[in-house]
Amino acid sequence: MKKNLITAVLMTIATTILFGLVYPLVVTGLAQVIFPKQANGQLIQKDGKAIGSRIIGQGFSGPGYFHSRPSAAGNGYDAANSGGSNLGPTNQKLIDRVKRDVATAQTENPGQSAPIDLVTTSASGFDPHISPAAAEFQLPRVAKERGAPIEQLRALVAKHTETRQLGVLGEARVNVLELNLELNVRFPATRQAKAR
Repeated sequence: MKKNLITAVLMTIATTILFGLVYPLVVTGLAQVIFPKQANGQLIQKDGKAIGSRIIGQGFSGPGYFHSRPSAAGNGYDAANSGGSNLGPTNQKLIDRVKRDVATAQTENPGQSAPIDLVTTSASGFDPHISPAAAEFQLPRVAKERGAPIEQLRALVAKHTETRQLGVLGEARVNVLELNLELNVRFPATRQAKAR
């Protein structure tokens, strides 16, 4: 019995050191060497300051910006509350929220169907992308606020449209933060456009 107890304690210590310290340090070190941007959150820097991440969504509320998907994470993009709403498709609270979001979206483009990703949240609540259709839907509002031709804005959206990974995984998508950053450079806001 004493021999088994000593063996169990030594195995616990050995596996804790091996899998709790050595393995994470090796994986972290390899990630820093092989994929440094990805390992550090793919941060976007401007004037030496991190202003966001390429892989974590954030909200934009100003009319001169392309808006992200709605977020179910707390009070919108609350990092401490990642996750979907967990409301089922027959839940009245979800139905009412989607109806409100559709009505709001259609005030921008009367008679146009709002793309689904502009009125539904992602599973994490932090999706940094919208569909090309969602960006297209927002073009008239952004063009009006920025005083920019829609065709030039459409070309900017096309420039920031990523295709399926390996040609088959996922869908075409537009990174909202990167699009809005270039929008600020190429078409400075003619009105006070506020980003959150």
